Amino acid sequence: MAGKKLTVVISQQQGKNPVQRHLEEEIAVQLLGDPDIDVSLVPHLYDLSRDHTGTMFLQSVPGNLLVLSWLFSRAARWILDRNGIKGQEGISLLNPEEEDTDAPPATNGIGSWDVPKRKLYCIDLRDHQQAKTYLEEIRRIARENTVQTFDLMGLIQSSPQRAKLQKYVEPEKLLKAAEAPANPETDEQVKRRWYPVIDYSRCTNCMECIDFCLFGVYGLDGADRILVEQQDNCKKGCPACSRVCPENAIMFPGHKTAAIAGAEGEVAGLKIDLSRLFGAPNALEMAAMERDTELVADGREAVGMSVGIPKRQASKPTQRDNLDDLMDGLDQLDM
Repeated sequence: MAGKKLTVVISQQQGKNPVQRHLEEEIAVQLLGDPDIDVSLVPHLYDLSRDHTGTMFLQSVPGNLLVLSWLFSRAARWILDRNGIKGQEGISLLNPEEEDTDAPPATNGIGSWDVPKRKLYCIDLRDHQQAKTYLEEIRRIARENTVQTFDLMGLIQSSPQRAKLQKYVEPEKLLKAAEAPANPETDEQVKRRWYPVIDYSRCTNCMECIDFCLFGVYGLDGADRILVEQQDNCKKGCPACSRVCPENAIMFPGHKTAAIAGAEGEVAGLKIDLSRLFGAPNALEMAAMERDTELVADGREAVGMSVGIPKRQASKPTQRDNLDDLMDGLDQLDM
């Protein structure tokens, strides 16, 4: 046993922003000598494939795990879960959404399966600019950590890919490698990816996404639970299925809109109502237009609202609310 150590993994930025890179390196260097912490670096979480050695390293960590990434913490958690890196949600004092007592209650989601008892912490590196802020929180969590972990180097001692995994275990080597030109013969390359990520704490398995998507992205597992089966079939930049999800359970972590990228809160209904107020397409109409754009780009025919419109939303009874009264009042003004 290696003792009571917390494993901290820094998921690096996608680009070459020097300020972001400096923050990553400062945190890593400051943690290297901490006896209660093992620190490592991997490429951007969203870009890692299942067979990348960065993913393999994350899967090999048996104890409590803290991941720093340039993603909303909810998105990071479910990207990890999708790759078999699971744990009970650890609470960080740096995550603003966890301090919001007015946040909506969680839906009756189907949840993640086979979750171990260890803690999994996800922290967004975009929230603060100073390394000191992150270092203080990491060390606070490390002091609370009581899970004994096996020596990671012992786990991979006999692995045929030990040499590849080694660079994720020793940040000093990775930091030096970042300054050198990439060698395509020895370095694993990662490219930017685009695919949906499912938040199973919200997903109710209603299957509306699989009905709506016409590109074969979604499928079912052995227990008839929805999953992203063919992620590379997804059309880059298209978030249409996220808009039709009634529980806001589908995220595209690379999208510029916070609600779609994984920010906490329920915003789907608000988007639809505001679109009515300004005469713009509502969320379902916008999703259908986005899907039609990709269908035409593939040489297929546009289908508009005639195919795969969410049944549960289409059949909802019409209910009047304050916004309906406001719209009627504006109509009566004859503006």
